[in-house]
Amino acid sequence: MAKQTAQFNLSAVRLDRSADRALADQLYFGIARAILDGRLRPGSRLPSTRHLAAEFRIARITASVAFDRLAAEGYVESRVGSGTRVSSSLPDDFRLAKHIEPASRLRLSSTAGFSRRGKLLARTTTSVAPTGGPPMALRHSMPAFDLFPAGLWRRMVADKISASSTRLMGYGDPAGYRPLREAIADYLGEVRAVRATTEQVIVVSGSQQALDLAARMLFDPGARVIVEDPGYRGACAAMVASGAQLYPIGIDEHGIRIDDAPAARGAYVTPSHQFPLGATMSVARRMALLKWANRWRAWIFEDDYDSEYRYVGRPLPALQGLDTAGRVIYIGTFSKVMFPALRLGFMVAPEHLAAGFAAAIALTDRHAPTIEQAALADFIREGHFARHVRRMRIAYGERRRALIDAAQRHLKGLVDVDPGESGMHCVGWLPDGTNDIEVSRRAADAGIGVTPLSSYYMTKPARSALILGFAATPPHQIEDSVRRLATIARSTIKERRSD
Repeated sequence: MAKQTAQFNLSAVRLDRSADRALADQLYFGIARAILDGRLRPGSRLPSTRHLAAEFRIARITASVAFDRLAAEGYVESRVGSGTRVSSSLPDDFRLAKHIEPASRLRLSSTAGFSRRGKLLARTTTSVAPTGGPPMALRHSMPAFDLFPAGLWRRMVADKISASSTRLMGYGDPAGYRPLREAIADYLGEVRAVRATTEQVIVVSGSQQALDLAARMLFDPGARVIVEDPGYRGACAAMVASGAQLYPIGIDEHGIRIDDAPAARGAYVTPSHQFPLGATMSVARRMALLKWANRWRAWIFEDDYDSEYRYVGRPLPALQGLDTAGRVIYIGTFSKVMFPALRLGFMVAPEHLAAGFAAAIALTDRHAPTIEQAALADFIREGHFARHVRRMRIAYGERRRALIDAAQRHLKGLVDVDPGESGMHCVGWLPDGTNDIEVSRRAADAGIGVTPLSSYYMTKPARSALILGFAATPPHQIEDSVRRLATIARSTIKERRSD
């Protein structure tokens, strides 16, 4: 296997960070040229995206974008277990071509005619995959659909679309339905110590829209943005799509190691519950991050995606509440508390940015669905939201305990599960040298939705691990799923040791 990979001389590809062309495009053209002039023969195995990212000191998602384009245009093909190889079906005259120019290849590209930003958007993916039913067992970031008060929600939505509520059926405020913005501001001030007026709250179609909107509004192409490593791929994708250059910073038990951060235009962090490792950023580290932002006049995106669920001690107040210079954009979502298909989230913008963000929304999707916003405003004001959060916190605590207990019975010596203190998932550490991607793939074949930790790294992971979700899986299913996961992990580890 190593011999096949070595057929490709990485020195044949040169990346120029001062060039106008995106790094992903440069990597794509470099590999395509090597294929066309015969340096890479049909069937030759290419290095992994992780290896390319480390070799060229680029984000792994940049390498993935290049590979996706090569695959879409027929240069390479990927097969489970054999990696990515040069396509064996290229016609002779295609392989014998001596040069490749962007203009001549444009007609073969799935992004033909797009602007530079359009191409970035078309080729950038997140880790979110559509589902056609209940989530697979142990899948993370999914709430408990079985415990949501669907009947109550259905009645509240129906009330808003009754004949007496036709006023909600026209166009609304791009910043969001004002009673909902008021309810969010009050809730955040009481529960998360966020300092926000109604005018600062902007309702969006989920946190992903907030990330995309803020990145487009605040970062020029080429702007450096520091991100957590490992970290949320959806945020990284939004930054890359805006033209930003990502700079990964490692995580320790206190959160992002901000002392390692260079000058940058922005930073994306999950301070209340770092995704995916679970650390809570210490107060000292939070103050250091704010000091860094003030020094470089950088923007901080605080993603507070599941702070409602903490099982040990009290949660720290939001980072935004400590910000006295207006450098933090606070982002939240109702997907983790309510359900993802609701497509409602919010951002709290510094006062001088709020109107501009709302104007940008008016030019894109006009506003989030007003009827659902109105129903959610009542859901919060009438106390249903707070009761639902309390109920979920108790239920998730029980499911977390079920996962920890099942892991002690079945995964001992195979997967070392860190129980964490908050959130909707745990991290299960695998023995050194174990391929977490292979374990995850085999688990998925068995209906178990664990995710490899390595997929969230931009640099080489120090250890392999699995992300084990518990929120959406009832306790009796957790027991059975962990037992089956143990069988899969044991066989995978045994095969590795016998190689």
